[in-house]
Amino acid sequence: MNLKNIHNVYFVGIGGIGMSALARYFKFSDKNVAGYDKTKTDITNALEALGIPVSTKDAVAEIPAAFLNKENTIIVYTPAIPSSHTELNHFRNNGFNIYKRAEILGLITKNTFCLGVAGTHGKTTTSSILGHLLADSEVNVTAFLGGIAENYNSNLILKGNKITVVEADEFDRSFLQLSPDVACITSMDADHLDIYGEKEALQESFIAFTECIKPNGKLFVQEDLNLEGITYGFKETSNYHIKNIRIQNGAYMFDIVTPTKIIEDVQFYLPGRHNLLNGLVAFAMAETIGSPTDRLAKALGTFKGVKRRFSYQIKTDDFVFIDDYAHHPTEINALHQAVREMYPEKKVTAIFQPHLFSRTRDFADEFAESLSQFDEIILLEIYPAREEPIAGINASWLLNKINNDQKQLLTKEAVINYISSKTTDVLLTVGAGDIGEEVIKIKNKLTVEN
Repeated sequence: MNLKNIHNVYFVGIGGIGMSALARYFKFSDKNVAGYDKTKTDITNALEALGIPVSTKDAVAEIPAAFLNKENTIIVYTPAIPSSHTELNHFRNNGFNIYKRAEILGLITKNTFCLGVAGTHGKTTTSSILGHLLADSEVNVTAFLGGIAENYNSNLILKGNKITVVEADEFDRSFLQLSPDVACITSMDADHLDIYGEKEALQESFIAFTECIKPNGKLFVQEDLNLEGITYGFKETSNYHIKNIRIQNGAYMFDIVTPTKIIEDVQFYLPGRHNLLNGLVAFAMAETIGSPTDRLAKALGTFKGVKRRFSYQIKTDDFVFIDDYAHHPTEINALHQAVREMYPEKKVTAIFQPHLFSRTRDFADEFAESLSQFDEIILLEIYPAREEPIAGINASWLLNKINNDQKQLLTKEAVINYISSKTTDVLLTVGAGDIGEEVIKIKNKLTVEN
């Protein structure tokens, strides 16, 4: 299919972070864009501000007339949409060209020099850093991001179309639709077992992804992964590594060692050793396309972060409120490490909303261990997303596994009142569900009272 011949693009699930980036891309490419999502959000509001109609009613009558012409319309959908969806079934039953988001990304990037970021953790932050490094270096680049990059207040960086940056998503094996020239794999921890069944099947899909890299392409792999490629990490044996790490004025300072040189005194503001690795591999990938290392190093210091990734909401000498997307035990451990490193000896209270019944069931013991590290833990009920409830799997069941006397289960409404009456030094909201919508309420409550 030649996308140049397409006039209309309709998105079923347009409010998703990855879907909305594509919607922005097609709008800026002078296509006629519209879509459906079940609820209005900040993302859909932003799309409507760009002139993209968004309906929240699943009905064929809600589809704008122009998008009912199958000859010049394509339909893009997310696997999170249920099979019973009225609009999607109308398109299927009437012979429309229908594509998953990953398939469209594959088509867009096929004729570009593509950099793909894969891994069960770190995709969004790494691809956002990479997009920023290239844009700051005046590279002709488009970056499709799975989060809102603070530097651009967008999930799309649009500076040209010769080079593309994409998140290579392992969910539903979507990344096998891509054919990157340069790729990285940040991690291969067990996740999405509702799709893969076993960790080994997930790892096999990553191996299959490496085979999608174009001939003569390059693969960067985190040093602890048992994969062939250009290695990066903290060990001196890695092809790219970081040394001489210290913290100054709330930022990391360190040296980057490449195969050919050492760049000293690099500054980077994202907390956590995992983010140092994300920044390092983004630097390494950007260097492969000829960007000057000194300029890349300087750009690392101007990267502001990604919303809901260690996002400071309140930051004073006496109190810190951070919001983070962590929804896997490994990510929670990384968040804990970052907080303890930046705020040693401080009391840390974490409000966590588990994401998916199946993930909670599959990693219950790991969740309990990671959450037990905080000084106080507050659980919200499980956010179901695309899933139906699983008997016996709920937040109370998870709470009982947590080895911490300072723990409780609260409703979202009760959390607001509870935190305003308690004292803590560092407050965290954690999770990938709708806990993000509570952040502004908590911030406003705490700001008014203080």
